[in-house]
Amino acid sequence: MSATAAAGGLRFRRPSAVPGFGPAFGIAATGVTLLVLAPLAALVLRAAGQSWGEFAAAAFSPRALAAYRLSFGASALAALVNLVVGLLLAWVLVRYRFPLRRVADALVDLPFALPTAVAGVALTAICAPDGLAGRVAAEFGVKLAFTPTGVFIALLFIGLPYVVRTVQPVLADLEPELEEAAALLGASRWRTVTRVVLPALAPAAAAGLALAFARSVGEYGSVIFIAGNVPMVSEIAPLLVVVQLEEYDYGAATAIAAVLLAASLVLLAIGAVLQRRLEREGAR
Repeated sequence: MSATAAAGGLRFRRPSAVPGFGPAFGIAATGVTLLVLAPLAALVLRAAGQSWGEFAAAAFSPRALAAYRLSFGASALAALVNLVVGLLLAWVLVRYRFPLRRVADALVDLPFALPTAVAGVALTAICAPDGLAGRVAAEFGVKLAFTPTGVFIALLFIGLPYVVRTVQPVLADLEPELEEAAALLGASRWRTVTRVVLPALAPAAAAGLALAFARSVGEYGSVIFIAGNVPMVSEIAPLLVVVQLEEYDYGAATAIAAVLLAASLVLLAIGAVLQRRLEREGAR
């Protein structure tokens, strides 16, 4: 064995405060395989068992394409809005002290704890034509519930915590002295934000954006109540998978699910690459 290999082996076997790397790694790998990789592999194999014609007819039908456009379009728009709102909310929660701040901080996690069906019913009650927000919007000729706008509102609700909770700890570790030093050196507030604060938060913000987007693409429970679920208009892709399953068309369901899986993996990979690139630029 060469000296380099031996050194690598020594680094790999470096003592740890918590012993038992082998068993721990084996249990973790087994859990990930059984709970994550095996179901995804079964989905891919089931979709691959179809001919290309059958797969394309189901996965790229006009109805499926309309569902993709709504799911990915609304998810992207909601994630971008949540990025801006989440950054501002995280800034307020970290940098300011005000009454009921802890209550406001706890409410950020409400979409995590609230069952998605309950969230969908609550949003529908507010945005329906006879709801509080629905009546106000109707005066301006806007219909919120049972339209693609309702889908967008639901995705805003469930995606915001991902941005806030990703950015908040990084912002808490960002020393205010950096901003004060920039101000002492003559930088304006806008220049301080764009040259000091945002570059430090960019990797976390990119991760939060990717998580919010991926979560929104797969959202089902909170959307179906407020969307209206009209094919070609307000039908999301996850609902179309359920519709195909209810019609016992398992091939079409797995084909659409495989497209969603592939798109989600690609988006998460892009988010990871973007986050790493921003981290490298920030370290320079």
